Amino acid sequence: MTERQALAPFLAGVRGRCPNCGDGPLFEGFLRIRPLCQACGFDLGASDSGDGPAVFVIIIVGFIAVFGAMFTMIAYPEAPIWAPLAIWIPVAGGLSLALLRPMKGLMVAAHVRNRAGSA
Repeated sequence: MTERQALAPFLAGVRGRCPNCGDGPLFEGFLRIRPLCQACGFDLGASDSGDGPAVFVIIIVGFIAVFGAMFTMIAYPEAPIWAPLAIWIPVAGGLSLALLRPMKGLMVAAHVRNRAGSA
């Protein structure tokens, strides 16, 4: 198996496509996984990502937001305390929403690729 073939399910998951065929949509809504792929009929309902995507997003966004807030407070010590909060809380919220769907797709793709549900 080439490196491109090995990465294909993960790239499809990040893009919100079926990790089996790469064509059908993975999501019904914002985060709800489709029961079956519309293109290939693959059972996507068996893939459960659990809380994994949220944990990774919390770690990534938490690092960025806390580092940014600390940097802002150190670089501009005369700024009022609400200024870093007014900047970094919306940034953290926006990053969380932007990363959650691709991270969930990546987790579902890893689940499918590694056959985690099969005995």
